[in-house]
Amino acid sequence: MRSGLAAASLFALALAAPGLARAQEPPDTTVQDIVVLGTSLREQVEAFSDTVVAPPRGHGPARWSDRPGVCVGVVNLQRDAAQDMADRVSEVALGLGIPVGEPGCSANVVIIASNEASTLTAALVEQNLGAFRPNYWGASRSRDDLRRFITSDAPVRWWHISMPVDSETGDIAVRLPGYLPPTVRTLGSRITTPIRNDLRRVYVIIDLNQLSGVTFPQLVDYVAMVALFQADPDADLSAFPTILNVFDNPTIAFGLTDWDQDYLDALYGSKMNQRRPGAQTSAVASMMYRDRRQTEATGDTPAD
Repeated sequence: MRSGLAAASLFALALAAPGLARAQEPPDTTVQDIVVLGTSLREQVEAFSDTVVAPPRGHGPARWSDRPGVCVGVVNLQRDAAQDMADRVSEVALGLGIPVGEPGCSANVVIIASNEASTLTAALVEQNLGAFRPNYWGASRSRDDLRRFITSDAPVRWWHISMPVDSETGDIAVRLPGYLPPTVRTLGSRITTPIRNDLRRVYVIIDLNQLSGVTFPQLVDYVAMVALFQADPDADLSAFPTILNVFDNPTIAFGLTDWDQDYLDALYGSKMNQRRPGAQTSAVASMMYRDRRQTEATGDTPAD
């Protein structure tokens, strides 16, 4: 699935950096499960679901939908490596039921590698602040969070843009500057809402100077994970068997873990029509718990 960036300015801002070649397949090594002592599976799942996601304040978790689906663009890696990354992110998206754009689509999953990651990030935000902080309710996290995104020293940083939409029609459900107020269905109740939150764009910046110790397949699956939901970059996930720990512990996993896949499946499979954001997060945890219990009962994989 070949995909590229439509905005030429992103290519211009992608500073010269050494290409990141594809790594060899990881060795056949057993990765030990993390066991959280003294807590039940339900408590572990609920703690993970509460901790891992960070939507804009006052909103529940956002997901990619079929409008517009995802189109992955990768900048500043060697061609084969860039294609492998785009293909893998697209593959994970397809597995969640998210449509993937055809070649030549306009990228909304924008992945940029650089050996000057903070300089690049600051330049991108300065060039088009409105792309990172759209002027409507529920678009992104706070200005303080944006400053932390710019100055982060993490190997990978990311920034999501979301939009409230009508859950039935997909029409915009928030007032945009310069446009007439949207027509929103009045269905719902004190418990449910006709509004959902859709992801519209994500920027993922890879610092090429900080990839020592991880393989290319690990990096690619890490990027896929953070591109497909509003992962909290500041979350302490050390107690959980997730690829999001790979930079702290490169032996934690060689790709998305069963735990990661179960979370993504639950996020995209839950009916999140609850009015309270916390109730939406709980709905994801409930589905993930059910799937984990089923997995353990059938003995397909060891219990985490």
